[in-house]
Amino acid sequence: MFEFKEKYINPFTDYGFKRLFGEEPNKDLLLDFLNELLREQEGIIKEISYLPNEKLPISVGDRRAIFDLYCVNEKGEQFIVEMQKAEQKFFKDRTVFYSTFPIQEQARNKGKDWNFELKHVYTIGILDFEFDEDRNQPDKYRFDAKLYETENKEVFYDKLTYIYLAMPKFNLTLDELETKFDKWLYVLKHLDKLDRIPDKIKEKIFLKLFNTAEIAKLNKKEYTQYQQSLNAYRDIKNSIDTAEEKGHKRGKIEGKIEGKIEGKIEVAKGMLQKGMEITLIAELTGLTKKEIDRLAKN
Repeated sequence: MFEFKEKYINPFTDYGFKRLFGEEPNKDLLLDFLNELLREQEGIIKEISYLPNEKLPISVGDRRAIFDLYCVNEKGEQFIVEMQKAEQKFFKDRTVFYSTFPIQEQARNKGKDWNFELKHVYTIGILDFEFDEDRNQPDKYRFDAKLYETENKEVFYDKLTYIYLAMPKFNLTLDELETKFDKWLYVLKHLDKLDRIPDKIKEKIFLKLFNTAEIAKLNKKEYTQYQQSLNAYRDIKNSIDTAEEKGHKRGKIEGKIEGKIEGKIEVAKGMLQKGMEITLIAELTGLTKKEIDRLAKN
């Protein structure tokens, strides 16, 4: 047996997220979550099938897109689901870029007689951070975006939907949970901190989730993979927390802009010491690869 403090895996780790939602035996967990998330606009999704989460470039020079989860329902509508651990420069741009791959895939599969009718594409981001531009809305944790006509504010095109869930803003207590969707968000945010299944959440689907998430049921290989994933998650979170603290202190002395830059540099230094790749460091900090190369040389 293995020694561990937590009883359940952290769903914000790569391994935890894929174990809960990305494996065929647990497909019903993802299906239930999507149904609660999209019930008002989508109705009931009866079935989903996983698709390869790596989409190859359409032509030479196109960038490769890798999704956390990529699936299709019985109506041919496609879903990209991502768990994002840290704020990333141009993150919204990246999700829009990702959504173009399922659209192009539809075109390639239709043939020359295709009349350009598209199936709905949903891009869903479960975020372990909040957007800077939305900090003035402390209670708003769900953001739904479509293409709108700017004058009358009505939906111009309804087959392209982006949903972002800023989990740090979800602060409902157990007693305040009213809907099943509330329960889903509560479980995602608090799973690794719980030592038992709360009575209010003892529904069949959540009982399966807790059973799947129990660390004691991992074999040696699974436990090693989870530990590696958890260590990577903690490294990122610790680097970000340290940078924010140093950036805040420095910002008081030198101004907010200088403090924020200094904070990013501290993050990059910490990640370099951990042996993380320069490309990933650039994405997470917003610094350029040249700037990070200079830090590495120094």
